[in-house]
Amino acid sequence: MKHRQLEFLFLNVGHFFDHLIILIFSAVAALALTREWGMGYAQLIPYATPGFVAFGLFAVPAGWLADKWSREGMMLVFFLGIGAAAVLTALADTPLQIGLGLFVIGMFGAIYHPVGLAMVVQGRTKTGMPLAVNGVFGNLGVGCAALITGFLIDQTGWRSAFVWPGAVCVAIGFAYAFFLFATRQLRASADKLSGGKAKSDQMLQVTRPVLIKIFAVIFFSTAVGGLVFQSTTFSLPKVFDERLGELAVTATSVGSFAFVVFALASVGQLIVGYLLDRVSLKLVFLVVAAIQAVFFTLMVGATGSVALAVSAVFMLAVFGQIPINDVLLGRITRSEWRSRVFGLRYIVTFSVSASSIPLIAWIYALWGFDALFWVLTVAALTILIAVALLPTAAAAQPKSVA
Repeated sequence: MKHRQLEFLFLNVGHFFDHLIILIFSAVAALALTREWGMGYAQLIPYATPGFVAFGLFAVPAGWLADKWSREGMMLVFFLGIGAAAVLTALADTPLQIGLGLFVIGMFGAIYHPVGLAMVVQGRTKTGMPLAVNGVFGNLGVGCAALITGFLIDQTGWRSAFVWPGAVCVAIGFAYAFFLFATRQLRASADKLSGGKAKSDQMLQVTRPVLIKIFAVIFFSTAVGGLVFQSTTFSLPKVFDERLGELAVTATSVGSFAFVVFALASVGQLIVGYLLDRVSLKLVFLVVAAIQAVFFTLMVGATGSVALAVSAVFMLAVFGQIPINDVLLGRITRSEWRSRVFGLRYIVTFSVSASSIPLIAWIYALWGFDALFWVLTVAALTILIAVALLPTAAAAQPKSVA
């Protein structure tokens, strides 16, 4: 139905803005505030920690509210809330004020993953490609955070890097409110026909011990994967600023290279999404983790065009991992409590992500980025070991549940 397609578009755009707005500060800190406020990069980036703590901490209550009240209503709160918070963050004059603004951004940003992803998979029999397409929009948001921020810094200053994305997000929120109002009867009819549940949802039929093992692998790989994802996406603009030399000499050029790498890496998510609907999930996961381990190692000491090429490959694998756990989690959870389960997964993801921010600052201040890539190599290897222990039942195709 057309209204389902339009809803999917809103969900994709929401994923784009969720990642774009949460990562604006990483580029602002690296490319502008170190000069304007006279602070070092390692001194500034810990102020992003409260935002990422909130990004994880509020995922579970957001999922609970969505399941108990309204997923559509929570998405509307997301659009309006994160957009307004971004605009207000532009008013900050001290690191403490910007940290507070980032906390509010993280609080509203936490709504998206437990709510939006539950809406993406609801009623679908094959979830790999829908989650992959949705993930691509999130990845483009990651890339555009560096691109748009770098451009706006060069043109009108760092404050506009918060104002313009925030204002556009609020405008999309009003458009989404109009969409909800215009389609309320269609959505009510669809709910009535399905008895209020998505009866075409699919679930794996496994024993309780196997289910516990699957959950253990999901949450372990989620935690370590959150460290890997946040460390790479947050630090890449600064890595490029230091290592690309004459290839990137302005904020715009650094942002452009980061955007190109993130955009190319998004293809990995589409490839993985396609494969998840057709071949063994465990095999796909093993290959993705192995690629990360190899190319994080190759990034140690790399500079110039070599660093650019290597980073493109490891980001391909980092982004490619994103839909795997979401597909598996969607297969083993019922629709009526799926938002809460996604919320639990993302509180793990972004709680670990928050801890990676001071970790980046500490490692960078003492040893530089080579040490960070050694840490990421070890992290990827632990994911590889965990996935090897994943029960083979996790690769099976799910069955319909009424």
